[in-house]
Amino acid sequence: MNQLVSLADIQQAAARIRPVARVTPLLDLSLALPASSGAKRLSVKCENLQPAGAFKIRGAYNMLAQLDQAEWSRGVVTYSSGNHGQSLALAAHLLGIRAVIVMPTTAPDIKIAGTRRYGAEVLFEGTTTLERKARAEAEASERGLTMVPPFDHPWIIAGQGTIGLEIVDQCPGVETVYVQVGGGGLISGIAAAIRRVKPTFKIIGVEPAGAPKMSTSLKAGRPVTLPRTASVADGLLAVRPGDLTFVHVQALVDEVVTVEDAAILGALRWLFGEAKLVVEPSGAITVAAALGGTGGRFDGPAVAVLSGGNVAPEAFARYLTGPDRL
Repeated sequence: MNQLVSLADIQQAAARIRPVARVTPLLDLSLALPASSGAKRLSVKCENLQPAGAFKIRGAYNMLAQLDQAEWSRGVVTYSSGNHGQSLALAAHLLGIRAVIVMPTTAPDIKIAGTRRYGAEVLFEGTTTLERKARAEAEASERGLTMVPPFDHPWIIAGQGTIGLEIVDQCPGVETVYVQVGGGGLISGIAAAIRRVKPTFKIIGVEPAGAPKMSTSLKAGRPVTLPRTASVADGLLAVRPGDLTFVHVQALVDEVVTVEDAAILGALRWLFGEAKLVVEPSGAITVAAALGGTGGRFDGPAVAVLSGGNVAPEAFARYLTGPDRL
C-alpha cells in the first residue's frame, strides 16, 4: 500500500493546478436516460471542457510545477497518442519550458495540430505505446530532457486524482463512478481520491474490447503486454498498463469491464443528441458502459467521466452519421 498515491498528494495537487485546470461541471443527464438502460440517475463529469480539451492537463501541470529550475531549463519530453501531448505542450508553454512530444504515426491531425499550436516539437514513432516510449527515452538521454510519462508516475496520478475530489464535492451521494482505462493514470488517481473520502463508492474501469490491457493484466495478476490493440477509442490503445497504475487498480478498483466500438459510438451519439456535448470516442466509453448496464445496474446516482473532446469535425460527423463499426 505504500506505493499508492495518498489523499494528501492529491489535495496538494489540487492546490498546485488551480491556476490552470478548470473545476469542470457535473451535468445531470438523468431525464434523458433511455428506459432500456435500466439506469435511474446518471451525471457526466465534463473533462472535455478542460484547456487542451482533456483531463490530462491536471497531471501534466502537476508534474511540471514540481520540477526544479535545472530540469525546466533543459526541457521535457513525453510520448502520447495525443491528449497528454497536447496538455503537456500547453503546461510547458505556460511555464516557459521547451517540450518534445513523441506521437504515433497514426495520431489524428487535430491532436498533432493542437500539440504544435502550443509550441512543442512533435516527433513520430511507430503505432504502439512501447515504440513511442522507447523513442522518447532515447531523446531524453541524447538531449538531457526530463521524461514526463503519460500515466505511470505518482505526480501524474495525483494530478488526475483531483477529479475524484471534485466528483465527491459535486455529487456527494454518488454510488458508482465509471472511469476510462488507457494506461491507468486517470482511474488510479480517481480511485486513490475516492477510496480515502468515500470508501463505499463503486469504481468501475472501462476499456475498449479491442484493447483489454488492464482486465487481461488483472486476470494474470501482473501487468501484461498485448500483442496489438485496435478500437475507435484511439486514446485508450496502450498495449500495457503501467506498473504503478496496475498496483492502484488492483488495490482500489472494484471492476474493469470492456465495451465494443458499436456501443462507444452509440454513446457518443447519445451525448451529442441529448446533451449537445462533443466528446471523442475515448471520452464516451464510460457512458457506453453505463447505458449498457456493463458493470451492473445501478439505482443510485452514478457518474461517468468524459475524459476528452479532441475529435476532428470530419471524424465526428462520420461517427454521428456512419455505421457502428468504422
